[in-house]
Amino acid sequence: MTPSDLWPRLEPLLSRIERPARYIDREWGARHVTDAEYRAVLMYPDTYEIGQANQALGILYELLNATPGVAAERAYLPAPDLIELMRAEGLPLFSLESLMPVSDFDLVGITVPYELTWTNVLELLDLAGLPLRASERDDSHPLVIGGGPCVYNPEPFAPFFDALLIGEGEDAIGEMVAVHRRSRETGASRDELFMELARLPGVYVPSLYEPRHDEEGRFIGVVSKAGAPVPVTKRVVADLDAHRAPVCPVVPFVDVVHDRFAIEVLRGCTRGCRFCQAGMVYRPVRERSADAVVRDALAGLACTGYDEVSLTSLSTADHSELEEVLRRLSRRLAGTGVSVSLPSLRVDAFSVDMARLISGAGRKSGLTFAPEAGTQRLRDVINKNVTEDDLIATVTRAFEAGWRRVKLYFMIGLPTETDADVAGIGELVSRVLDAAKAATPPPQRGSVRIGVSISTFVPKAGTPFQWEAQIGLDEVLRRQRLVRESMPRKGVELHWHDAEVSFLEGVMARGGREVSDAIEAAWRAGAVFDAWTERFSLARWTSAFAQVGIDPEDIANRERPLDEPLPWGHISSGVSTSYLIRERERAYQSRTTPDCSFGGCTGCDVCTRLGVEIVTGGVRA
Repeated sequence: MTPSDLWPRLEPLLSRIERPARYIDREWGARHVTDAEYRAVLMYPDTYEIGQANQALGILYELLNATPGVAAERAYLPAPDLIELMRAEGLPLFSLESLMPVSDFDLVGITVPYELTWTNVLELLDLAGLPLRASERDDSHPLVIGGGPCVYNPEPFAPFFDALLIGEGEDAIGEMVAVHRRSRETGASRDELFMELARLPGVYVPSLYEPRHDEEGRFIGVVSKAGAPVPVTKRVVADLDAHRAPVCPVVPFVDVVHDRFAIEVLRGCTRGCRFCQAGMVYRPVRERSADAVVRDALAGLACTGYDEVSLTSLSTADHSELEEVLRRLSRRLAGTGVSVSLPSLRVDAFSVDMARLISGAGRKSGLTFAPEAGTQRLRDVINKNVTEDDLIATVTRAFEAGWRRVKLYFMIGLPTETDADVAGIGELVSRVLDAAKAATPPPQRGSVRIGVSISTFVPKAGTPFQWEAQIGLDEVLRRQRLVRESMPRKGVELHWHDAEVSFLEGVMARGGREVSDAIEAAWRAGAVFDAWTERFSLARWTSAFAQVGIDPEDIANRERPLDEPLPWGHISSGVSTSYLIRERERAYQSRTTPDCSFGGCTGCDVCTRLGVEIVTGGVRA
C-alpha cells in the first residue's frame, strides 16, 4: 500500500473528528527524506498532544534523519474518534510524514513512558496490522523495538517487543539500525538478527531469556539462552555536550503539552530520594555546559519562533552553572518577550532567587515544591534532605517577592508511615499557609493559595524500596480521609491521585512476564487510554487478572524478602543491589545519605560499573 492509496481514504474522515490537525503533515521542522534505503517510524502510545512533547523521541528523530540512507517518521495513537472510524473503514495506522502504513517500515520504535500506557502499545500494534507478540512475527514484519522509563522492569510487556533498549539511546539507536540493515543485506535469519542485537550493550532481546518457576509456581529467576548476557546493563551517554540538543524540532499545528522550546540541561539526579526510580536509574549526573545550553537555547528559539524556553531535567536547580545560564539568557532575551521557565525547583532560597531572576517584573506563575512527607522523621526515611525550616523560609521569601500561589507535592503510603505522619501533611500545609499570608501585604492576603497534590507510593524496580509492600486500596482511602481531616479549610486546593490507578500501577511496576497475559486480556476487553480518568476501569482489569489466574494483590501489596528473586533482577541500571539494600537499612534507621554530586562518593557503584563519571560545570568529577 502506498501513501497515495491512504490519503483518499483518510481525508473524508478528517471532517468527522476532533482536531484533525493531529493527523496531517507539514509542521515546521518535520523531516522528509524521500530516497532512504531504510525507514523507521517512531511512535508514542498516546495522542499527538502528549507524544509530540516527548524529548527523547525528538532526539532520536533528529539522529536517525541525520544518518545516511535512513529516514525517520512519526506516528501517535489516534484519539478514540478516529480509531473507531479507522477500524470501520479498514484504514491502517500510518506515519505523519509520508502517510505510509506503519507495517511497511523497516523498524518500529515505541517509547514506553508509563505503566498505564501498556495497553495503548497493543492498540498501536493492532491498528498497524502487526501481530501483538514478537513470537508471532516473522521476517515479513518490521523490527519492533522499545525503550523509555519503564524498561527497568520490562517483563510485563516484554513479549510484545522484539528488542528493548535499556538506558539512553543517542549512541545505541544507530548501532541497532546498523545491525538490522546489515542482517537484511546478508539475508540473516530473524534468530541471527536477535543474537546480533543482544550483543550490543544495553539491548535486551526478551525471546533470549526465559523466566523459570519452581514446582509450586513461584518465580525463581530468569535464564538466558544461547549465551545472551546477564545482567543486561543500561546504556549511558558519557558526555551530553557530545550530542547537541535538537535546535530545530517539529513545531506542532495544535496546542500540545509543554508547548515551548525545551532543552535538557542535565541528565541524572543523585539527591538520593529512596522512592524515586528516575533518581536511581538515570545516574550519574551529567551536566550540559553553560555555553552549550545558552547556544542551543538561542538557536532553538530562533529556529522555532517559540516565545518560551524551558530548561528541563529531573532537578534543574541542581545545575552548577544555572545562575550563569539564566543571567546570560536574560541579557540576550531582554526586550524580546521570550521567557525562560524552570520545571522543577528545590525547596531552598536559591530556587526562589532563580525564579525571581527569570520572572523579572512580569507576571509570576505558581511555584512548585515537593516536601513529599509531613514530618521530618519520614522525610529522613525517604532521604528527602529537606527540613520544615527550609520549606517555610523558601515560601516566605517567595511570597515576599510577590508570588501568591505555591503547589506542594506529598505522598502517602511510604515505608514506616504512621497516622501521625499522615496528619503531619495537613499540619505542615497549615504552617506554610500561615507563613505565606504573613509574607503577603494585607490587601492581597485573600489571594494566597496553596495547592496540595497527594499521590500514593508505588514501589519501583531499581530503588531501595523495590522490596516494600504497597498499601492496599482500603488503607489508601483511609489515609486520604486523614489528610482531608487535617487540612486547613480555606486557602488550600486539595487533589489526589486515584487510588485504583495507583494500585494497578503497582501491579504493573512489580509484575513478571506472566502479567503480559493480563495486559492482553484487558486490552481485548477494551482497556485503552487507561491513563485517562474517564476511561479507566479497575473492574475490567480485575476480570483480566482473574481470567489469566493472577492475584494482583500478591504482586502489589506483598513485601518481598531481600533474598527473593525479582522479575527484573537480570536488568541493571548500574546501581548495585548491595547499595540498594544498604540504603533500605538506612531508611529504617532514619539515616540520611548526602548527594554525591556535591560531597563524597556514597558507594552506589554506578560510575565504576558503567565507566562514566559525574560531570558538573563542564568538568568530570
